[in-house]
Amino acid sequence: MPFFKYQIINKDYDKEVGTLEALDEKQVEQVLGGRGAQIISIKQVWSLEQARLAVMSIFGHVSTIDLVLFFRQFTVLIEANINLSEALKILSDQTEAYVFRHVIGEISKEVDSGDRLSESMGKHPEVFGEFHISVIRSGESSGKLDEALGYLADEEERNYEIVKKLRGAMTYPIIVMAALIIVGVLMMVLVVPKLVNIFNEVGGELPIMTRILIATSNFFVNYWWFLLIALAGLIITLRLYLKLPFGKRQFDFLVLRLPVAGSLIKKLSIVRFARSLSTLLAGGVTITNSLKIAKGIVGNTLFKDLINDTIIEVEKGNSISSVFLNSPTVPVMVPRMMVVGEKTGKLDFVLQKIADFYGSEVQNMLDNLLVLLEPIIMIFMGIAVGVMAAAIILPMYNLTTQF
Repeated sequence: MPFFKYQIINKDYDKEVGTLEALDEKQVEQVLGGRGAQIISIKQVWSLEQARLAVMSIFGHVSTIDLVLFFRQFTVLIEANINLSEALKILSDQTEAYVFRHVIGEISKEVDSGDRLSESMGKHPEVFGEFHISVIRSGESSGKLDEALGYLADEEERNYEIVKKLRGAMTYPIIVMAALIIVGVLMMVLVVPKLVNIFNEVGGELPIMTRILIATSNFFVNYWWFLLIALAGLIITLRLYLKLPFGKRQFDFLVLRLPVAGSLIKKLSIVRFARSLSTLLAGGVTITNSLKIAKGIVGNTLFKDLINDTIIEVEKGNSISSVFLNSPTVPVMVPRMMVVGEKTGKLDFVLQKIADFYGSEVQNMLDNLLVLLEPIIMIFMGIAVGVMAAAIILPMYNLTTQF
């Protein structure tokens, strides 16, 4: 919590200056007013701890595995009949991540002062999203907070598994491609210019591949600054374009139509939507509110538009599956299963089954992608190395045949 420096006239009519830790200026006024003091001024000040927290919050973040451990341990403590404030203090003490430890400590103090857990978590949107807050609020309303925390632990664990799979599938190709680019740049800057001097001394006409390699090397050596500026400009332009509604929508449209990545992202979006909506409905959240929260979880703009249209139809009194049935973005199986869930009154159960099915599809795609990427990368590396080697060796071979 922040610190506030105050000046007051105390009960003895003496001027007093001090520092107080509080949630906000209003709480300081309440504390000082309770002492019967006349307030002269209150000003927020920075402490060494706050400065450290500000620096850590820039470079540090709360990871998915931190949230998994938090919700899982929180569930165990609540099931053991430990009160909220004490449970949060225990979690704060044993959390290693500095920023997250501070956030849990803040929530513990706020709960201790009488705030609801959902309200306290809502003050930290950088850590807890609307999905977390809604599930916690439904658990508080139904008196089943331990079940709500268990839901969140399961959801975060599933998200972590998906993220871990994605990272595992992409780590190898990224490392190989990065190494290939670094080696290629070093060859262009350090090795090729020395070979050019040799070719110039000997003379003769060089093969087309060698001339292209030399031209590329000269460009890297003489215009490296232009490449950096162009790369930075491209990144900035792309980021600004993606911030525009039209740009983000167009990008998401193109991504969904990519051969393999499009299908993977589509299935990931379905998993996130179905799983979050199932959890919220099971927790007692209304369909409209559940859809609004699920819309914030799904990253793709086309899916957000689809959910937004669904919210409008539901508010008109139509079924949740009506928009999905006419959408080319969603596989036919999804709305048909949703129809079954609505008719049987088990929509949350059906949505969970949809999430499980497409979750296993995503895992199979990632496993197959990793298997396919290895030979593709090896072929690409072989072609790149072969072209570069041929461009260097061919003129040498031509020179030896001349003698």
